[in-house]
Amino acid sequence: MYSKSSILVTGANGQLGQALKKNIQSPNSFFYTDSSSFDITNQEQMTLVFEKLKPAVIINTAAYTQVDQAETEIEQAYKLNVEAVKNLSAFCIKYNCALIHISTDYVFDGKQLTPYKETDAPSPVTVYGKSKREGELAILESGLQRFAIIRTSWLYSEFGNNFYKTMLRLVETKTDLNVVDDQRGSPTNANELAKALLVIASKLSSENSGVYHYCNDGETTWYGFAKAIFKKHKLSVKVNPVSSNEFPTAAKRPAYSVLDTSKIKRVFDIEIPSWVEAFEKI
Repeated sequence: MYSKSSILVTGANGQLGQALKKNIQSPNSFFYTDSSSFDITNQEQMTLVFEKLKPAVIINTAAYTQVDQAETEIEQAYKLNVEAVKNLSAFCIKYNCALIHISTDYVFDGKQLTPYKETDAPSPVTVYGKSKREGELAILESGLQRFAIIRTSWLYSEFGNNFYKTMLRLVETKTDLNVVDDQRGSPTNANELAKALLVIASKLSSENSGVYHYCNDGETTWYGFAKAIFKKHKLSVKVNPVSSNEFPTAAKRPAYSVLDTSKIKRVFDIEIPSWVEAFEKI
């Protein structure tokens, strides 16, 4: 169990960081940091923060997440998604601190037709996916005894930049939208993930450390998700299903990235709502 004033959240201004702030019931138990107050690529600054705060658990939500830009900004992606994670792992070992690290469905190539289990072999096809996988390996190979690598997918919320907010912004000027209908995944409410991370932080031990999958149950396409968004907000929009070929991107998106969540439910006794139920809470 973590003690009072002992959890440090990195990337606190990002989508998941803000969701954690919203869902934490005992705010005095947490320290929130961003790149200006806790630069995880700067070991000198990290030493100062660890010495001052002596956290028991770090929830690392900081990451380079610009999927398409990563194809050309390779050095930046690897600096934050790999080198910074190596730093965190080393500091967590030195200061006897547990690490909860957020990873992604992009570590898989999307060729599977059934939900990905933690035991399925990663095979990333993008720079972003490859950098996140190497970040996972940095933790797995570090010798850190207490850690959880949480892969998630299709994260959305009222915070930050995400598909949900993009759709609502687009309909301010459009009444007809084309949305991809050949990529399947599980929309995940960042607030639900935040609640799960708090449970994991309280139960994490050397015995249950490892890789876990968390997404809201069920699956849909981006087209299906868009339809649900407009229905919820009672917006009259014509949504046309199209193929990924009509929206060429620098980084190829996985055609199928549904994650199997049975392990995290079993080990941490977490109830995960369906994506439809979770979306109603937004």
